[in-house]
Amino acid sequence: MYATFWALVPPIVAILLALITKEVYISLFVGIMFGGFFIAGFDHPVAAVETVFRDGIIGVLSDPYNVGILVFLVFLGIIVALMNRAGGSAAFGKWASEHIKSRVGAQIATIVLGCLIFIDDYFNCLTVGSVMRPVTDRHKISRAKLAYLIDATAAPICIIAPVSSWAAAVSGFAPEGTNGLMLFISAIPYNYYAILTIVMMLCIAILKIDYGPMVKHEKNALKGDLFTLPMPESAKDDTVKGKGKVIDLILPVASLIVFCVLGMVYTGGYFETDLSIKQFAESFGRSDASVGLTYGSFLAIVFTLILYLTRRVLKFKECMKCIEEGFKAMVAPITILTLAWSLKAMTDSLGAAEYVANIVDQSKGSFLNILPAIIFLIACGLSFATGTSWGTFGILIPITLKAFPLESGSPLAIICVSACMAGAVCGDHCSPISDTTIMSSAGAQCNHIGHVSTQLPYALTAAAVSFVTYLLAGFIQNPFICLTMGAALTIGLMFLLKYLLPENTDLNAPLEKYEKEAGQ
Repeated sequence: MYATFWALVPPIVAILLALITKEVYISLFVGIMFGGFFIAGFDHPVAAVETVFRDGIIGVLSDPYNVGILVFLVFLGIIVALMNRAGGSAAFGKWASEHIKSRVGAQIATIVLGCLIFIDDYFNCLTVGSVMRPVTDRHKISRAKLAYLIDATAAPICIIAPVSSWAAAVSGFAPEGTNGLMLFISAIPYNYYAILTIVMMLCIAILKIDYGPMVKHEKNALKGDLFTLPMPESAKDDTVKGKGKVIDLILPVASLIVFCVLGMVYTGGYFETDLSIKQFAESFGRSDASVGLTYGSFLAIVFTLILYLTRRVLKFKECMKCIEEGFKAMVAPITILTLAWSLKAMTDSLGAAEYVANIVDQSKGSFLNILPAIIFLIACGLSFATGTSWGTFGILIPITLKAFPLESGSPLAIICVSACMAGAVCGDHCSPISDTTIMSSAGAQCNHIGHVSTQLPYALTAAAVSFVTYLLAGFIQNPFICLTMGAALTIGLMFLLKYLLPENTDLNAPLEKYEKEAGQ
């Protein structure tokens, strides 16, 4: 089964079960068990179970990088709990409701904040979620819609931001002797999925378009039910206490951003150099995102505690209680992440990387000009099945650069690298076992399968337009002409959907209509 299609069966089983049963924990575990039996053999059940736990669950929890991410999540949960209990989130929600007058404004504000927090996708998901939940709730925007807006401004923004943990990851996958950061920057104009996703989000918000399962969620939200599916445990105690002000949210969030940036460049050795802008960018390329984000979030907790205690917004005992609350809020995301990482370990052991590498290598000669579109689809499938965009980078970027060396001067080298990155983000965006998708559900405090099912039609729409754009790019090989055509196609498609789908008429009705129905 090694390096064959069977290597992709465990994640496919997990994804299908999750979509059918809407039970993500057992679905992921069943997928892991399939992987264990594929590796050990069906006639060795004891060895299969050992593989699942030793090489899977225990193995991923023994990885320092993974542990750092889990610690970072707990620290973020504590900060969110502190802001909630202090009343900072409620104060911001009240302030925002006075300045953001419509559902369109609330969605645009969420998109803008997501674009501004480009340092790291995990950081983006949880921070944007905690800040914007009170605002979107007041304007009766469903948690599924909030989760989509968060998810679509997480990985797609990070993959086109030169100063981000994603830039550091892609730089690390560049072959020896290549300037990884310059390779990343060169690929940005060709990263059509990321850019067109942002264009599509703005169209959806401004034109008030919804389709697919999202329509049901939005209609229910307008009637007062923000969740539609069962509410996550973390959202049941989303009450606010304290007498905080807007500054009690702004300062902790600002400190989190500043300290996380400093933490990442610190791990990249920035403070050991001449402190120039060039060294700052290079430090990001060398940084350890897991450790840097952990340092930054810890310092942000210390800052927030000092702020609240000195301002007497919270008492010491209340602050200490938030540590427990923050940890509890992150139990579900941590569990899903652990299982998703374990599933990835199974696919790695089964040779999924080698299987995909063979497909790319065999298709190189015959389909030269349409190769960017083919690589985009392969990256989408691999990232969707494994739930990891970074792993997809690591598999496909070296293969692509081996087929099209940068020294050759062929524009197809940069286009194909960008297609790898865009496809990886697209698959990551769609996959229910992706860590970013999981974090978006956690940030919005939304039912995870509800988020996946409502987001999928939107992500597939952006993927279809991106595929067409990569087909054009293989022949035209001009990033801006192709991007203009892709953006025009996206906007035209959104206008077409607005007038073809009758459900959008109901969603555009005045809020008073739904409030009256809810009252009856």
